[in-house]
Amino acid sequence: MKEGRMEDVMRMAASQARVAHAVHGIVSAVDPDNHAVKVRIQPDDVETGWIPDAGLTQVGDLRISCPCTPDTHVLLMPVEGDGETFVIVAVLYDVVASPPVSPVSGRVAQPGELLVRTGCDVAAREERDGGHGGWLHLSREGLAFGAGEARCSIGSSRIAWHVGNVTMTLDSAGLAVSGGDVRTDRNALGEHVHPYANGVTERAIG
Repeated sequence: MKEGRMEDVMRMAASQARVAHAVHGIVSAVDPDNHAVKVRIQPDDVETGWIPDAGLTQVGDLRISCPCTPDTHVLLMPVEGDGETFVIVAVLYDVVASPPVSPVSGRVAQPGELLVRTGCDVAAREERDGGHGGWLHLSREGLAFGAGEARCSIGSSRIAWHVGNVTMTLDSAGLAVSGGDVRTDRNALGEHVHPYANGVTERAIG
C-alpha cells in the first residue's frame, strides 16, 4: 500500500475512534425525585453530569417506575453522536447484580415468565431469617405474590393463601383452612358453641 494511502487509512481510523459510541457505565449517584442519575463511564471511570434515568415503561397513562441504585450496570448511548450527552438505554445484570430468584420456584425467571422482587441485595439474609420483601412471579402455572411470611398463589382452579403455618385454600370443593382458626369479631370457629334448653353444645369439630 502506498504511503499516502496508508496515512489516509490511519486518519480515517483515528476519526472513527473519536466518534461517540455505546459504552458501559456504573451508576454513581441517584436523584429519584427528578428521575436522574450520574454514571461513571467505563473503562475510563469518567463521571457524567445528571442524565435521565432509564424509564421502565411510559406509554400514555401507563407508567412504571424502577429507579436505578448506585452501582447499577447500565448501557449508555450518545445522543446524535455527542460524546458528552448520553442516555441510558438498558440496565444490565452482571456478576455483582444478578437476576432475582423466585421464592416460589427457587430459580431465576425462565423464558415466558415475569418476576418482580424487591430487596434482592439482602434477600439471602432475609430468607435465612424467615422473611423477605415484596415479590410477584407470573408464570405459565399461574400467579404468585407475597411479602414476608405471607403469600398468595393463583392457579387455573385453585387459590391458596399462606401466612406462617396457616393455609387457606379455595377450590371447587369449597374453602378450607388448616393450621389455624376461623374468627369473626365475636366468635372463633374452634371455640364456638350453641346454647340449647339444658346447656350448650360442644365446641365445633373439624
